[in-house]
Amino acid sequence: MVFLRRRRTLPIRAEDIMVREVVTVTPETPISKAAKVMWENRIGSLVVVSADGRIRGIVTERDMVFACSEGWDLNSRRVIDIMTDNPITVRPGDDIVTVINKMRDTGVRHLPVVDEDGRPIGIISYRDVLDTIMTFFALTLGLQARD
Repeated sequence: MVFLRRRRTLPIRAEDIMVREVVTVTPETPISKAAKVMWENRIGSLVVVSADGRIRGIVTERDMVFACSEGWDLNSRRVIDIMTDNPITVRPGDDIVTVINKMRDTGVRHLPVVDEDGRPIGIISYRDVLDTIMTFFALTLGLQARD
């Protein structure tokens, strides 16, 4: 008798773990202002959007370090000079395994979540993924998850 093993998948989707308050800047934002926005919001990346609200790029703390290490004038240089064009994104319905694989395979720590029109509706950081996994393991093992 052959037993069929039902494959189980985690029902966790990008929309379940994403932060919905996406902090954005435009390509023309001065790097100094973008850095200040990141500091004030305690975040590691900003989504760069065009005038119509579609995602254009992403700028991260690594990009800021690069600009500083090059000795750039951060008041005159713009986000467009350091942002990553056409960043890797996920959709709200993508499962957590897809999210993790994209992060791992591409070496990114922040993934914008976009709607069908390419507008950002959320963002997922590696910390969001880690917190989700830790909560899952805590629930599975009957442990107390930390807040």
